[in-house]
Amino acid sequence: MSDNTAKAREIAKRLLQEGTVAMVLGWEKGDEPYVSAPTVIRDAADAERLVVDEYCIHDLAALLPDYRDRSEKIAIFAKGCDSRGIVRLIQDRVMPRERLYIIGINCPGMKDPNEFFRAASGLSKAKPAEKAAKCLSCQYPNPVVYDEIIGEPQQPQEDKRFAEVDKIESMSADERYDFFIKEFSRCIRCYACRNACVACNCRTCIFDETKPQWVRRSTDPVNNMLYQIVRSMHVAGRCVECGECERACPVGIPLMLFNRKLIKDVDQLFGPYQAGLSLEDDAIPPLSRYRVDDPDEFM
Repeated sequence: MSDNTAKAREIAKRLLQEGTVAMVLGWEKGDEPYVSAPTVIRDAADAERLVVDEYCIHDLAALLPDYRDRSEKIAIFAKGCDSRGIVRLIQDRVMPRERLYIIGINCPGMKDPNEFFRAASGLSKAKPAEKAAKCLSCQYPNPVVYDEIIGEPQQPQEDKRFAEVDKIESMSADERYDFFIKEFSRCIRCYACRNACVACNCRTCIFDETKPQWVRRSTDPVNNMLYQIVRSMHVAGRCVECGECERACPVGIPLMLFNRKLIKDVDQLFGPYQAGLSLEDDAIPPLSRYRVDDPDEFM
């Protein structure tokens, strides 16, 4: 992807020199060859730090809420999943479209730096996969919104997103409860999933509230389950399937299984609907809309 890196640096340098944007959100190489970390470029001379390679897995859209109260224009590199997150932030009125210059990247799939770290450190004897787990069923590898674009268009992966959901749905209620209580009992409440999630963009998170304290911070099964259910319901209809919550989880909880169950339900009950695909008014998440003439048939 060296050609993409050269193109990314050229675009960033041009935008900063012309004053089109005040800053560029992209990736730069870390201390290890398998690390490409998010970075902020404000000077055209620093554009040479930017890279676009197979380790640029982090969703840069999740950084945008940090700049919501400022006025400068921001350039941001966006893969398919990143661009869906940007659409959601615009719809949530976190970031207006006119403040963004979106540089799309047609994405062939990324490698997961976490797997390479575990292999290099000896924590895992498994060989790192050629493609991150979250990329194996990606349906939108190309950006859905952009101002200019890098790379050749890519084809969607085979849609296996709901294979594990189907297995869960075939269980009895007691079996499902036992499954999730076992998974969520491992949660250490580090909030890495929340912090990595582009849909978790509230100014003050309910889990940081102390007066009142809605959910206790102890890592017991009840409060862990409550945390996970509340967070998942909060992003229902808003999850763009970037998979960063699950990838960021240090204890390996299959968070996207829970999310995709809700994605499937929203699509069936209110759809057809997939989050973050369009900026049109009718693409606003079903659970975020309000109509005076809503029939309230569910009540």
